[in-house]
Order: sequence, then C-alpha cells, then structure tokens
Amino acid sequence: NDTGAGKHWSDNEVRALINIWSDEKIQQMLEGATRNKEIFEEIARRLMKRGIDRDWKQCRTKYKNLKYEYRALQKENEHLGNPRRKMRFYDEVDCILRRQTLGTSGWGCESSSLLSGTKNFSDEIK
Repeated sequence: NDTGAGKHWSDNEVRALINIWSDEKIQQMLEGATRNKEIFEEIARRLMKRGIDRDWKQCRTKYKNLKYEYRALQKENEHLGNPRRKMRFYDEVDCILRRQTLGTSGWGCESSSLLSGTKNFSDEIK
C-alpha cells in the first residue's frame, strides 16, 4: 500500500509548490487559516495541472517542512551571527515569508530566482 507519502520531491516539484504558494490568492487563503485542507487540495490541483502528482497531505507536509527549516535556520543564524548553513530554496521561501511578516502588498518575487529553472507558469489556464 504505497501512497507515495515518502516519495522524494524533485527540485522542479518544490519550485512549482513554492510558485503556487507565492500566489497572492493562496497567500490570502493561508493567512490565519487553521483548517487548511481545502487550500492544500487547491495547491495539489494546481500541481496536477503542471503534471505533478501530489496529494494535499504531501503538499501540506512539504509546505510545513520548508517553513520549519527556514525558521530554524533564521534562529540559528541570529545566534551565530553569520550563516553557517543554507537550505535549498532559501531565497524563495525568504521572499514569501518576509513579505508575510512585513505585510507588504504587491508581489516582488516573480523576477527573483522563484521561477529560475522552470517554465513560466503565470500564464496558467484558470
């Protein structure tokens, strides 16, 4: 009964997840949501449109792990002063989470490394 729950995420899959996570509508939905199954089902649907087969639980787990790793790294770097460790996709996650913290409107991450190595999904069919 292999559900694929432990299946490793490729870089392109993670980039696609981060790209969807960075979407303004998704950001607003996630903000303050405690029951977020529907949000992650939407993320899984969007991934499926890109040919990535992940269920909502896998998406939520990956999202939580990225946030956890980012925050742990931030805390570690505060204490050590200079970064000794860097996580994959740090800049992309930093861009999203800094924007949430600052409460800035307007999105400035598209031109960053968020889309590097992937095709442009901004013209995705709704």
